[in-house]
Amino acid sequence: MAENLHSDTVDAILSFWFGTPDAADYGTDRAAWFVKDPKFDEDIKTRFEDVLMTLTSTEVQQMANSPEGAVAAVVLFDQFPRNIYRNDARAFATDAQALSLARQAVNRGFDQKVIPVMRKFLYLPFEHSENLEDQNMALALFATLGPLDLDYAQKHFDIIARFGRFPHRNEALGRTSTTEEIKFLSQPGSSF
Repeated sequence: MAENLHSDTVDAILSFWFGTPDAADYGTDRAAWFVKDPKFDEDIKTRFEDVLMTLTSTEVQQMANSPEGAVAAVVLFDQFPRNIYRNDARAFATDAQALSLARQAVNRGFDQKVIPVMRKFLYLPFEHSENLEDQNMALALFATLGPLDLDYAQKHFDIIARFGRFPHRNEALGRTSTTEEIKFLSQPGSSF
């Protein structure tokens, strides 16, 4: 019974986020991932906030015990909070869990068993980390996907190398921005 629940959860997350394999745009980036859209955010909240809040760590590990399940778990903990809790500290509250799941998936070779667009989401927790070692790993992983993905990884790396954190998160996390960070944040393209 629990296995079916996890399978249904994995299927629901993957089909919502990536579409279905029979869709014409399956396997490609979706515009909805890269824009602020309150309707899309609300849809994620309605469908998945309860799942995000109620899964136990054991259930998450069971869910992440396959390549596709690992992708679904990482999307659940890395991407969905960023949409559901936009401009709020809760947007980043599950980053450590997402990174741990992503690290396990990469170590198990799960990233090589899914399509490239799914692989990208296994790599994003490294790019979202405020740790320089994780940023180095993101560069290595995204280099396998292509120049556009690597360019974004490089931009994230450069910010962490410069500031040791993402200044655009400061307000949501209640951190005081430095003068240099304030100047940086006034520039176009300084936030993700």
